Amino acid sequence: PRGPAMRCSPLNLCEYETSKLVRIKSVKLGSLKWALNGVILLVICIMLLWNKEYQEYDLVVSSVTTKVKGVAQTNTADFGEVVWDVVDYSPNEEKNSFFVATNFIVTKKQKQGKCPEVPHYGTLCRTDNDCKKGLWDIRSHGVQTGVCVKFDVTTKTCEVSAWCPIENTKKPPRPALLTSAENFTVLIKNNIRFPAFNFIRRNILPEVDGNYLKKCIYNQRTDPYCPIFRLGDVVQGARENFADIAVEGGVIGIQINWDCDLNRFFNSCLPKYSFRRLDEKENWLIGTSCYSKESQQVYSERKYESVQDRQEVKHTHTHNASLHLHPGLLLV
Repeated sequence: PRGPAMRCSPLNLCEYETSKLVRIKSVKLGSLKWALNGVILLVICIMLLWNKEYQEYDLVVSSVTTKVKGVAQTNTADFGEVVWDVVDYSPNEEKNSFFVATNFIVTKKQKQGKCPEVPHYGTLCRTDNDCKKGLWDIRSHGVQTGVCVKFDVTTKTCEVSAWCPIENTKKPPRPALLTSAENFTVLIKNNIRFPAFNFIRRNILPEVDGNYLKKCIYNQRTDPYCPIFRLGDVVQGARENFADIAVEGGVIGIQINWDCDLNRFFNSCLPKYSFRRLDEKENWLIGTSCYSKESQQVYSERKYESVQDRQEVKHTHTHNASLHLHPGLLLV
């Protein structure tokens, strides 16, 4: 028992606590200890690799430009013999996309004037009282004059001020008049940049020279990194038939996938191309109107190409790895 001189209460300042280490020599307990430590360490490493917590990611800055090439020739009763170049069949440019005309319907000798509207609900009439001067709706080709006129022998429609005669609404020719567009080519240039890593890449690889670009055509097996694509191959890659899609048009997506690994010992950043149809096959008609020098309106069916790029960059980050590894080591 402690004497009065040894009492330091109530603060117990005279007491000191320490842990006691007991070393037990046991094969079973020692093996169990190291087995548990090994399992914990293995689980930590697996979770670290599975969730890729050791990697750092970055957003990308990307741009896509395209250039279509090809020449076609048609010989029709309306146009005669005509040579089509890129200005004729691909006049419009949009961001990350391009158009190619594959079929057309001609409405001859159009000029601004007054003519019967195409028969549909709201344009059929018997007398002038059925037509309203100045009326226009989303299906109209012009502005009504308020006069009811003959469209054909049996039908009357409201007269409109428009480009006359109004464009023909018959179905497009089959087969398509520009089926040779299957052999047109498009050069796709895709530039990407990851600002956090100051890393720049393009789909025209550094080892590719001008001589190779003059003769290469993309092929998934033989030329997977050639940036020049034959339109027929693009449609086939989307599991479609070019002759069918050329009649009324369609939308094909060209996807460029970048999966970049910028680790010090494994530097890989190569483009991978894939193709798919983006629109519904049934009841789809892509059309546009343009005017030739002879004032003949051409209603053309177009194949619309959309170029999309997806990017992901991965880089080993030692700080991220240590943040997730240290708590696990403390458990061990």
